Amino acid sequence: MTQPDALASARLYLCTDARQRQGDFEDFVDAAFEGGVDIIQLRDKTLEAGEELEMLAVLRSVAQRHGRLWAVNDRADVASISGAPVFHIGQKDLPLTAARTLLPNVTGIGLSTHTPEQVDAAVTTSQGPLGLDYFCVGPVWATPTKPGRAAVGLDLVTYAAETEKRSGDDVTLPWFAIGGIDHGNVEKVVAAGASRIVVVRAITEATDPTAAAKSLLEALDSV
Repeated sequence: MTQPDALASARLYLCTDARQRQGDFEDFVDAAFEGGVDIIQLRDKTLEAGEELEMLAVLRSVAQRHGRLWAVNDRADVASISGAPVFHIGQKDLPLTAARTLLPNVTGIGLSTHTPEQVDAAVTTSQGPLGLDYFCVGPVWATPTKPGRAAVGLDLVTYAAETEKRSGDDVTLPWFAIGGIDHGNVEKVVAAGASRIVVVRAITEATDPTAAAKSLLEALDSV
């Protein structure tokens, strides 16, 4: 499977810190991939660039062993040096056009969206080497990983799903619902129209990351 195909078919996206408290980063990401996670993003603001590159080397090795994708958040320099196949930016981070000048054409770039207008802008952005490869919609519910960010609720998920349907046979970007999604509410997100999700605590706080990932995929399979 080519990298674009792998990104287009991804359904379960995990964001995790470096798990410095647990000291089990390599084992954890291995277990998450084993459970069916398609993409793992290392997102840890406490890391210096050198430390982040060391952890990304571990993530890259495990991801390649499983034939899965891995991602860098926010820092295009780190993404470029590490050879990350996926890079994610927020609305106030490095502009997409600037990121594209710093990264190889094969790098998949994703963008966070929080309003209908931002969803519309993402959908109309050109795909591939000059544009976006996916976008995220949220946060659906308030989450401690994004303090101060207001929840957008399920309505924006439904809006994104309806926008995708209106596009008909046109090529559309893959999109993921994100923000406070766990085993207790994933069915609501699916019912609202999402077929792909980004999670954090639903797997990072699980006693069995493999089982947690499999359970979330079962919920997505109900789409």
